[in-house]
Amino acid sequence: MVIPCIDLQGGKVVQLVQGREKALEGEAPVVMLKRFEAFPEIQIIDLDAATGDGSNDAIVEMLASRAVTRVGGGVRTPERAGKLVECGAHKVIVGTAALDAARLAEISAAAGRDRLIVALDSRGGRVVVKGWREPTQFRAEELIERTAPFCSGFLCTFVDKEGLMQGTNLDWFRSLRKATPLELSAAGGITTLDEIRELTSLNIHAVVGMAIYTGRLDLAELAKIG
Repeated sequence: MVIPCIDLQGGKVVQLVQGREKALEGEAPVVMLKRFEAFPEIQIIDLDAATGDGSNDAIVEMLASRAVTRVGGGVRTPERAGKLVECGAHKVIVGTAALDAARLAEISAAAGRDRLIVALDSRGGRVVVKGWREPTQFRAEELIERTAPFCSGFLCTFVDKEGLMQGTNLDWFRSLRKATPLELSAAGGITTLDEIRELTSLNIHAVVGMAIYTGRLDLAELAKIG
């Protein structure tokens, strides 16, 4: 499955390079939602909430109520996770809070394990948290084993290539596929249809952002993949 992204910062749809430098702005959130309506699922990330620089709660909740979405960014309490589910989020993505076992258990109970996705984003071989600003000592494979009892799947971003339009690291995703039978979604530098087809053959969803917003990948072609 191909999953297009709507990343929010300051009330606008944006695409960042490696989570830091803004590369471009998209159309209004509701317009992007309409553009992506042919896809089975859409990913919504509140970048401001992820970095602790505010939030886009009203926009996030509006989008979650209008489409099949997976929503993340700053989901660090069971209350927030539960509210997103109430607003209509199909799945909730938890990153930083997943490193706290007790907190993760609480969030899983609030959202429901079947609705929870753990985000394990990696830079330089180690998982990074708090909007990719803070490195940890853990590799993604380690945290997959630790967090699997609380979630239905994983969103793994290869941050080293995020937004660079240089392709992703398929070998890394192959290793992650071997580490878990749960649903796995890949992000970070996915640029070509060949990469998406390879990920699909591995039973890994492809989360695509920059390549869509720059026109490198055609929405109609991507929708055919499903």
